[in-house]
Amino acid sequence: MKDELFLDYIQRAAFDYFILLNNAENGLIPDTSKQGAPATIAAVGFALSAYPIGVERGWITRSEAVRRTLKTLRFFCAGPVDMTFEDIGHKGFCYHFLDMHTGKRTWECEVSFIDTALLLAGILTAASYFDRDNWLEAKIRRLADVFYRRIEWTWALDGGKTLSLAWKPEEGFSPYKWEGYNEGLILYLLGLGSPTFPLCANDYNIWTSSYPWKNFYGIEYIHAGPLFIHQFSHAWIDFRGIQDGYMREHGIDYFENSRRAVLIQQKYAIENKKQFTGYSKDCWGFSACDGPINISFPAGSEHYDGRGYAARGAPDGLDDGTIAPSSLVASLPFAPEITLSALRHINAVYPDVFKNYRITSSFNPTVLMPDNSIWTAAGYYGIDQGIMLLMIENHRTGLIWKLMRKSPYLRAGLTKAGFKGGWLEKQE
Repeated sequence: MKDELFLDYIQRAAFDYFILLNNAENGLIPDTSKQGAPATIAAVGFALSAYPIGVERGWITRSEAVRRTLKTLRFFCAGPVDMTFEDIGHKGFCYHFLDMHTGKRTWECEVSFIDTALLLAGILTAASYFDRDNWLEAKIRRLADVFYRRIEWTWALDGGKTLSLAWKPEEGFSPYKWEGYNEGLILYLLGLGSPTFPLCANDYNIWTSSYPWKNFYGIEYIHAGPLFIHQFSHAWIDFRGIQDGYMREHGIDYFENSRRAVLIQQKYAIENKKQFTGYSKDCWGFSACDGPINISFPAGSEHYDGRGYAARGAPDGLDDGTIAPSSLVASLPFAPEITLSALRHINAVYPDVFKNYRITSSFNPTVLMPDNSIWTAAGYYGIDQGIMLLMIENHRTGLIWKLMRKSPYLRAGLTKAGFKGGWLEKQE
């Protein structure tokens, strides 16, 4: 099978998650495919970005994508039927998990600033794509503007200089902050670009000053162990050839930084100091994912206890032999020369990971089940399917990058953060 057809099958299977599992009445997307799972607003952000991909690839019609998008935006601007926005959020930000049917907050979860940013990224993608001169697509653009304008980014600072991690009505702000290098890059940039309650450039500079610059295997980069940290912001923002002050000092851009993170993970798997089964140049990918739980197993001279869902990372993070294949797929734009061969290898050696090309959340070749099969995660996560879908498309056509490059809000945020060069200095 040629690479394009192989990727087409994987991408279509990921896209179908957002079509088959969504609630047609409110546009909500479940966190996982497991029975009874609540919606997560981050998965909704991926869904809103998925619909334009589906239109361009002929998987759904434009009118169907418009209908789905409008249903979603109406919910997030007004709240559930006979309720208000306060039932799903506060100060413009949204609760992390919502009941799939009622739409109300569930699990007494937090107002999540990062998940709201991922939702907003999807909303801005939709506003950029649906640009035709008719009242339905104009309504999408108006609702997107309404949602963005009411987010009070400055409130999320909690009186400090860096953004708080989250907020709960029962407890107030989390004592933890968005500091160090993490997926919060898109959070800060969209906060800086706000037309109503913008963060200031100094807030961003304080954040970047906390980056950990490290050297592993002779490769220098801003370090973070889990691969999703190096991928989520890149799903929407084309960092190729543009640099902020921090990156200018180090002579690379964030895209190259993510490429280096991918290469380091491959080198870690080749080295395989802990002697986990399967690790090789074609079997790697360490990120947040499900893992074995209540299972103890040997590897090399050590014994390990499965950690369940956790943020795994390399070369110095949690590692219990569990691989997150979605993080491998999402590495395609950064290092296609090693990613495609790894995907084919895993498909050939561990076919249970690719069930009708729908890629499971994770697998652990070191852990053998009673039937002698390897451990694989049950069910699928919306954000895993979303990051694979978007990054395959960016690798193939750059569609999501092109759409977001047209967003005046994102341009404003990047410029305010000190980014210069490349496409940012051209009118698109």
